[in-house]
Amino acid sequence: MLKQVIIIRTDLKMGKGKLAAEAAHASLAAFLKAKEEDRQSWIESGMKKIVLKAGGEKELVSAFREMKKEKLPAELIADRGLTQISPGTKTAIGCGPVEEKNIDKITGKMKLL
Repeated sequence: MLKQVIIIRTDLKMGKGKLAAEAAHASLAAFLKAKEEDRQSWIESGMKKIVLKAGGEKELVSAFREMKKEKLPAELIADRGLTQISPGTKTAIGCGPVEEKNIDKITGKMKLL
């Protein structure tokens, strides 16, 4: 089964709207990096996704490095700094759609947002 994982930093204390915007950026960016056949299958199967939390930049970047090491379609989101966050701040990761077993090896112990 395919799913998408979105990881959001919780230490930044983003407002609800900002958090939703960062999650949307991560979701779309990862989707565009996925294989076309995986994107289509994911859409047809209901677009399963899960949103997890990272306590800080170190945890976020570590997860992203593991995703890249495994050659998963992932994107690390850095804010442009137009509203609540300083420019270049790493806020979120999107990964997938990808096979659950492949992403769960990396994110399986992270907590839900």
